[in-house]
Amino acid sequence: MAEFVCRDCDTSFSLPQSVLDRYPGWTPRQCRDCRDGSKAAISTSSPANSLPSEDPTSGVFTDGSSVPNPGPGGWGVVYVVDNTIVGESYGHGGNTTNNRMELLALINAVDLVPERTEATVFSDSNVAVRTINEWAAGWEKRGWKRKGGPVENLDLVKRAYVAYKQRPELEVRWIKAHVGFRWNEYADELANRGRSEA
Repeated sequence: MAEFVCRDCDTSFSLPQSVLDRYPGWTPRQCRDCRDGSKAAISTSSPANSLPSEDPTSGVFTDGSSVPNPGPGGWGVVYVVDNTIVGESYGHGGNTTNNRMELLALINAVDLVPERTEATVFSDSNVAVRTINEWAAGWEKRGWKRKGGPVENLDLVKRAYVAYKQRPELEVRWIKAHVGFRWNEYADELANRGRSEA
């Protein structure tokens, strides 16, 4: 088994030589959990990473989008209490990426919730959720460096991490995308609206 280090989360992972032999010259850069488009394999060891079992009716729902990736992007946030919209916002970026828009959505979510108000902030980006909940603390301790190289989107990673550190009453959780969760779909529509204005 060949060993590699994930560029996103710095964890070691291995692949059988038979897999590598099928793709000569390929060097995997991400573990299974962090691969683009792979949002199903996440740690469930803490409530911040667990999947809601039914459509949440309260919380802050965020989404980011870039089409193509990189390309014009948008982000959207909706704050809902008992299926009633309390606030929403959206925005856009020029030549950007999905990950940057997901992080901007999470940053802007903080502004919608009054201070000292407990709320769950949902994101369908496993990378963004794990960045805030797991990886950023270690990167900060290492002077904002990863074992495998520089931290991507460092400007936004720092802003998001600091924002949620200062607001411990906000819990960031992953939510599965495009499975009919009403408010996650609404945040997706806001992100698309933002992208259309880019």
